[in-house]
Amino acid sequence: MMWRHLRPKSKNFTGNPSIVLKPFSSMLFSSCTEECSSTSYSYSLNRPNMVDNVLNCRSTKQALEMYNWATTQKDAKRNLRLYAAIVHVLVWKRLYLHARCLIKDLIQENLKKRNPHKACVSFYDVITELGISRRTINVYGVLIIALSQMGLVEEAYWVYRKTADLPSIQSCNALLDGLVKTERFELMWELYAEMVSRGAIPTVFTYGVLIDAACEDGNISKASILIDEMVKNEIKPNMVIYTTLLRGFCFVGKLAEADELFDKMRKSNEFPNLFAYSTLIHAHGKVANFKRAINLFRDMLEHNMFPNVVTFGAVMDLFCKTGELEASRSFFAYLTKLGVIPNIFVYNSFIEGYCQIGDLPPAVDLHSNMIRAGILPDIFTNNSFIKGLCAVGKLEEASILLQKMDEEGVSLNSITYNTLIDGYCKNGNIEKALEVCSQMNKHGIEPNSVTYSTLIDGYCKMKNTKAAMGIYTEMLIKGILPDVVVYTSLISGHFNNDNPKAAHRLYKEMVENGVAPNVFTLCCLIHGLCKEGKTEEAVKLFSEKTSQVHLNHVVYTALIQGLSDNGKIFEASEFFSQMRRHNMKPDVYTYSVLVRSHFRWRNLFDVTMFHADMLKMGIVPNVLIYCMMARGYREVGCFESASIFSEDLTNLGCVNS
Repeated sequence: MMWRHLRPKSKNFTGNPSIVLKPFSSMLFSSCTEECSSTSYSYSLNRPNMVDNVLNCRSTKQALEMYNWATTQKDAKRNLRLYAAIVHVLVWKRLYLHARCLIKDLIQENLKKRNPHKACVSFYDVITELGISRRTINVYGVLIIALSQMGLVEEAYWVYRKTADLPSIQSCNALLDGLVKTERFELMWELYAEMVSRGAIPTVFTYGVLIDAACEDGNISKASILIDEMVKNEIKPNMVIYTTLLRGFCFVGKLAEADELFDKMRKSNEFPNLFAYSTLIHAHGKVANFKRAINLFRDMLEHNMFPNVVTFGAVMDLFCKTGELEASRSFFAYLTKLGVIPNIFVYNSFIEGYCQIGDLPPAVDLHSNMIRAGILPDIFTNNSFIKGLCAVGKLEEASILLQKMDEEGVSLNSITYNTLIDGYCKNGNIEKALEVCSQMNKHGIEPNSVTYSTLIDGYCKMKNTKAAMGIYTEMLIKGILPDVVVYTSLISGHFNNDNPKAAHRLYKEMVENGVAPNVFTLCCLIHGLCKEGKTEEAVKLFSEKTSQVHLNHVVYTALIQGLSDNGKIFEASEFFSQMRRHNMKPDVYTYSVLVRSHFRWRNLFDVTMFHADMLKMGIVPNVLIYCMMARGYREVGCFESASIFSEDLTNLGCVNS
């Protein structure tokens, strides 16, 4: 669940309330002693009497002075009645913060000897025993807040259930918030419904907790309904609520709704803050809507909001993903001069950007700068370098870096090994890939589905389907279920290895196991069926999957090529027209398939039309198209047209053979 890393997962309170309490209490107690020093008190070591004195004291200062004296006595902290008495008085005098600190101190002390529930029950029983009807419900409320803030939500809920009267709305809000932080969403909604039925009136804080819960649970429509309910109840949403809903929309990918809410905030008194801008910039960057993200950043600067390191990181990541590395470098230098200190995320984004395009020297410089700045590289940094080295074919250097990381005690993960395995497989060096896989096992990292799918794909591309099926069998034995990538690689491998029967069997198994095919699976199947001459089955499969798979120009091209290779060029042209009607833009390969087929059947008019259509679509013909056009016209005796395309080839620096 999103943002959960910002919240305590553990049920037990890991802080130390006494650290906060002691200086605070000492200040209160010492001032109290000074003010009351003129009065002589005769304290009795009989603790029941001391408790009665606390409960019957005329002022809070007197109660605190007696408490201060009592805590200096041996085993004073074990006297729950004394603690309960002072809490009663503090609550009676509306010193709620002091009361919460004392409760936390007591509970924390008791947790050393008892489990949370017993520690809570013992204090609850003493509170009830000493209870004064008009105060006790408020004491219970303070106890609920303290327990909720300590992460002891089960105990806080137990106290709530034990109270006959409804605690204060502040106590209810604390309990609701505690349930959200521990992801007890269903119980939280039940509790809220019960609170309202018992007469609780929700506040803006209540709605903030509810909207946060809805967003955390991915129920954004419910969060929107709650906003409308707030307005209906004349409770104005604040910035916290708006930003919570905004990040909720972004998390589930509803960026149109996020933009609409953002514009609403701009028009209201709750103008978006830096966090709102950063959230929206990052969200648009993730879906490659770079123009919108950059416009948001500019708008932020125009409203005199200076980016912090989070915004800095989001924008840097944006520049790197768009390949604008020079702009990224300038932006990096500009902000560092202004005092924004880059963190590990910023450096990693920058390094990854250079590694992705294979420009490693600047990435190495950034790595050095990063270390000089006192920021140690993490696993993501090193993975980026290994990926970059593999991308430019420097597999031995990547292997050496992996070994160096291991020697230096850097924590390696499956991504590190899988990246290098993928590099060796793409290079056709399966033996080295298997060596890396062995190293992976040696270091206690089990191969995962990515490891197996990479090895299977590597073997299939080498037409070694027997070895690929061996890896597949090992995968099943280890209980790792094959995904669509594994099945697609095997289906493609068997078709390419002239074993269509095995390919169809794997496809049947895939469907029976509930693995949905993707566009690449569909392309493999269409290509395989057409290769067998089963074009009617290929068309039928294409039609059946239209409603199940989001078709793109790659699938259409596969079918067009299959039909063309089987001499059904007019049917292929019809699917091309259908492709255009569905607003799918063909690529240069699609046109080359059609042009080659129509040349073969001497349909020169269609060749001319497809060439013109390609230019109209803004697709620049490549060398393959020019060669095909020149050779095609020459073979059919149209030497003048052939000469024109040959001249174009010469201008491109190519020799037409």
